[in-house]
Amino acid sequence: MIKAVIFDVGECLVNEAREYGTWADWLDVPRHTFSAVFGAVIAKGLDYRQTFQVFRPGFDLTEEREKRAAAGQPEWFGEDDLYPDVRPTLSALREAGLWVGIAGNQTVRAGGILRSLELPSDMIATSDDWGVSKPDVAFFEAIADVMPCKPDEALYVGDRLDNDILPASTAGFQSALIRRGPWGVIQQHDPQANLVPTMRIDSLEELPAKIHAINVAAH
Repeated sequence: MIKAVIFDVGECLVNEAREYGTWADWLDVPRHTFSAVFGAVIAKGLDYRQTFQVFRPGFDLTEEREKRAAAGQPEWFGEDDLYPDVRPTLSALREAGLWVGIAGNQTVRAGGILRSLELPSDMIATSDDWGVSKPDVAFFEAIADVMPCKPDEALYVGDRLDNDILPASTAGFQSALIRRGPWGVIQQHDPQANLVPTMRIDSLEELPAKIHAINVAAH
């Protein structure tokens, strides 16, 4: 049975298009060009942060975040950046009696923003909170330490095979791969996209019915 559902943040709950656009602006690079290079980097299986190195060798993301904050342009997202299926799905899952968590590779600041949105959830945590980032299996062990069930009774929902689905499965979680955002689209035809996840979805709205079906079959 599935008793808990934990969600990644970027491109699972939050549309990051605007935020990456602001990075292109910060680098003084056309947004279309930044997006093209971003996609090429992902398609090569490289760390997305290599995108910044193409435009500014030696770029330090943490340092530049601090510079943006000092310049009055800190990282930010709000209600309008949430995908429209987020609140209805989280609410439906909680109403069905499931424990709902949110945990992704995010900064402490992003965690504060998430909490301020008052999303229907039982737990919100970030990699900076825990001091460990995906794809390290220890990240999922940190989730397991706070959720009220065993890993094989929990479903981790994410858009990336490499950062979400594969390490979650290694940690014993069930998983749902959502097909949206750069990674979701670029990695969708990887053979592991069909072999590893418990389910594949195009919208979070599919989750309540799919989880219900799994739980009924488990009885």
